[in-house]
Amino acid sequence: MNPPRPRLGPRTRAALVLAAVALAAPLGLARLLEPDPRGFGTHQRLGLPPRGARLATAAACPSCGMTTSLALATRGQLAACWRAHPAGPLLAPATAAMAGWLLSCAASGRPRGSRSVAGPIAGAAVLASAATRAAWWLRTYWTR
Repeated sequence: MNPPRPRLGPRTRAALVLAAVALAAPLGLARLLEPDPRGFGTHQRLGLPPRGARLATAAACPSCGMTTSLALATRGQLAACWRAHPAGPLLAPATAAMAGWLLSCAASGRPRGSRSVAGPIAGAAVLASAATRAAWWLRTYWTR
């Protein structure tokens, strides 16, 4: 018989809600932004400056094109999303799913499908970082 999953305290539950909002907010914002047709630079529509790495080296940084990719993903334009940043088609739905999972855990007061919330959160962070870096490597070295 499996032992019961531990109850989450009020602070942990509040932190899970805040984390879910922090994950969902960029997707909501991306939906409001018009994607830049160049495949990068959509973040400039928020008044942010161009990326320093692109200006200094003319090369893309690991996250270059991610805002555009997310804006395209929220519109269901997956082929264009892939061209803007290959990790976007994976990260957009994974981000939405993780936000939902965090809210589910917070609402139930127990980790869902796991003994703790730390393991899945850490695993998701590692996978997101790996996907972003792998996409950057593909764009930088594979397409030469």
